[in-house]
Amino acid sequence: MVRCATDADRADILGVCESAFGHEEGPEIVELVTALLADETAMPRLSLVAEADRRIVGHVLFSAVQIPSSPRCVPAQILAPLAVSHDQQGEGVGGSLINAGLKQLASSGVALVFVLGHPDYYPKFGFRPAGVLGLEAPYPIPTEHADAWMVQELEAGVIGSVQGRVQCALSLDQARLWQA
Repeated sequence: MVRCATDADRADILGVCESAFGHEEGPEIVELVTALLADETAMPRLSLVAEADRRIVGHVLFSAVQIPSSPRCVPAQILAPLAVSHDQQGEGVGGSLINAGLKQLASSGVALVFVLGHPDYYPKFGFRPAGVLGLEAPYPIPTEHADAWMVQELEAGVIGSVQGRVQCALSLDQARLWQA
């Protein structure tokens, strides 16, 4: 079951992030999620959790981004991060979270959703390379990882009418987070 996260879910969400990303990357992701949940520049944001057997096993966070150099103002979000407990990976939890989030964002008027992620995973959910469409990541993505910077159009016809560098929340605006 996927539902909106509450403040009472915070410890479980951070535990899922730790489990999903392990001891090496987990603490950094926990720090990022904590910062994004407190970051006013990330608003509006959408935080969803997935439950199985009455415990939280997955979390996805979408936060606001802007494309300030674009001639057209377009409501946009970025998916970051997606976390699924290690013991639930490969069970469709991540896909359920992504699909539920995209559906809610589309119904709320969001036109574009970005992600920096695995180019073999996110295209299953409609994401495609963003750089070739004139939508640049906040920091340069190495050429060999260019396909990891992706976008999904939730409002038909938006891609092609906007271009430029995406500006994300202050919590995500750190070069080290953009090393694909």
